[in-house]
Amino acid sequence: MTSPVRLALLGCGTVGSDVVRLLHEQSADLAARIGAPLEIAGIAVRRLSRDRGDLPVDPALFTTDALGLIKRDDVDVVVEVVGGIEPARSWLVEALRAGKSVVTANKALLAEDGATLHDAAAEGGADLYYEASVAGAIPLLRPLRESLHGDRINRVTGIVNGTTNFILSAMDATGAGFAEALEEATELGYAEADPTADVEGFDAAAKAAILASLAFHTRVTAADVHREGITEVSAADVASAKAMGCTIKLLCIAARGADAAGRETVSVRVHPAMIPLTHPLASVGDAFNAVFVEAEAAGQLMFYGRGAGGAPTASAVLGDVVAVARNRLAGVHAASESAYADLPVRPMGEALTRYHISLDVADRPGVLEAVAGVFARHEVSIATVRQAPAGAGPGAELVIVTHVAPDAALAATVRELRGLDIVRSVTSVLRVEGGA
Repeated sequence: MTSPVRLALLGCGTVGSDVVRLLHEQSADLAARIGAPLEIAGIAVRRLSRDRGDLPVDPALFTTDALGLIKRDDVDVVVEVVGGIEPARSWLVEALRAGKSVVTANKALLAEDGATLHDAAAEGGADLYYEASVAGAIPLLRPLRESLHGDRINRVTGIVNGTTNFILSAMDATGAGFAEALEEATELGYAEADPTADVEGFDAAAKAAILASLAFHTRVTAADVHREGITEVSAADVASAKAMGCTIKLLCIAARGADAAGRETVSVRVHPAMIPLTHPLASVGDAFNAVFVEAEAAGQLMFYGRGAGGAPTASAVLGDVVAVARNRLAGVHAASESAYADLPVRPMGEALTRYHISLDVADRPGVLEAVAGVFARHEVSIATVRQAPAGAGPGAELVIVTHVAPDAALAATVRELRGLDIVRSVTSVLRVEGGA
């Protein structure tokens, strides 16, 4: 055995505590895999007074001076599980420029300003690993940037937020509305006290940006991602999906495409969508995550598992720690960021999608013809129309599913429908994915 590889751990909350426990419980195995023992040089926290229970670590290792810890000469690897943009960005840039490898689970920072971290890693000749930033314990990012590096990835479709998947699964199973399902998720600990980042799609959008960047060798930020949450999904939407042989999931979708001039582009979006029950993602329930990758040579690949939680995320963190520690002992570092393609991100309006639209309309002759005329004016082809009595009052419900069309044309169609006097309300608009 050589000298220990010494870690600076930034953050000791749910994930950080499990990192400490796994380092303690698996110390012998980790040392054997690496060729050197792992030691914690220090743990930066916000409050020294916090009760940390029976955490197997010397209390003297705790400090509130994160930057001072990072700058210590005896620190080889910095592990960041604090989250947020600042001061995490400044800390990690400092470490990377000093040649210290970084392992982070910070999806928000990577999605907003991953370029700065990658540039700092290149400048310092250090490793930047972040498997835990997307889909928890699921081995996903390394296959995208290493195993599939010799292939061409065309599309990535995923369920990457466990909270929203639990909520939508509960709505599907019980017929509950969004509010009731969110309450259950909160009681069971799947949803935070403030669930905005999850239910409004911010968390999934950050992960979508990271996935797209790796899959398409292009720097994609969270600002490039079209984002919609699940707060408007109703029990009626879920029932309508069931009637079509579908279920509703919050999907992140990153795909290659082309603009009007034929130039290659990428589109990256997060929104709820109906998918057929035959789709591999349809059976992903509870708080699990899954990502469906479509590559030219490898074909269709599915990655599935627990996408969040202290222990699963800590597992991914330690996997990265082993990799960077072995690289350090070998005197090498991993290949830097691959962003050579530099593809433009296509606006959402140019993305090709399908819509499921429910209309509450007047029950009189000529209504269907008038509605169909709106679709025709925007060059949106109708795939199916179903009519049923309206839920309340003298009217009828029209449920229309379109063929594929530019999202802008579909959105314009919906706007015009809302202005028709024969349309009492547009009760639901959902995208349809996966050939339903």
